[in-house]
Amino acid sequence: MEALFFLFYPFAACVLLILIHVYFGMHILERGLIFVDLSLAQFIGIGIACSVFFGVEGITKQIYPAVFAALGAFILSFSRRIARHTNIEAFIGVLYVFSLSAGVLILDRSPHGTEALKTLLNGNIIWTGPKELLSTLVLYAFVGALHIIFRTKFWNLSAYGKGAYGWELLFFLSFAAVLIKSIQIAGILQVFAFLIVPALTGRIIAARNVSVLVWGWTLGGLSSLLGLSASYRWDLPAAPVIIASMSIFYLTTLFCKARTGQSTAR
Repeated sequence: MEALFFLFYPFAACVLLILIHVYFGMHILERGLIFVDLSLAQFIGIGIACSVFFGVEGITKQIYPAVFAALGAFILSFSRRIARHTNIEAFIGVLYVFSLSAGVLILDRSPHGTEALKTLLNGNIIWTGPKELLSTLVLYAFVGALHIIFRTKFWNLSAYGKGAYGWELLFFLSFAAVLIKSIQIAGILQVFAFLIVPALTGRIIAARNVSVLVWGWTLGGLSSLLGLSASYRWDLPAAPVIIASMSIFYLTTLFCKARTGQSTAR
């Protein structure tokens, strides 16, 4: 009973993260920009590092991540145009190493830089409380409603590259808004895993988008439950255990599919 009470809010946070990130993960996989999340997340990381460096608190603490999130989203909204002139994955890689280096340099000058960097990567999902959970629910619900209403516009952009630039910018801005909250709860590594691994596993199992989404939600939720339980039972950091659990599900699914000789990869 004690474990159930302690893990309720962390698991609820995982569920919220999975619901929104599996959806965005399908878009990212469709676009073929696998590491766009890491580069955008590290831009947000620069903002978080600035907040730590300047010691700001309260609502002001969110200003720096929001500014750098908007900047990263603006740059990435030109990804299709940039792809005409250079390798887009290499470009995203350059953005990632630049933003990571900038964040490390800023935190190096902070008295608590090492701990802040660890939190930035791994998060503190195990300590999620009701207030943080509610604010996350409100933000994700707003972004989710936006994408439900304009789902055709966003999917045409991701799948076929068709649509006005304004929709592309709106996609990345909404994605960045989700990442700001997600990173502060779960950390960059776990957010990347939630974004890619369940959706990728779902695409191995199913071909239809709705089926991929449902499978991704199911496997992500099960991995989170197992990971949090193991973390509590053996006093381990939650994020690495959850990531390992998801990765095992993915590799097992891939192995089983390879054994059958069938292919649903897209």
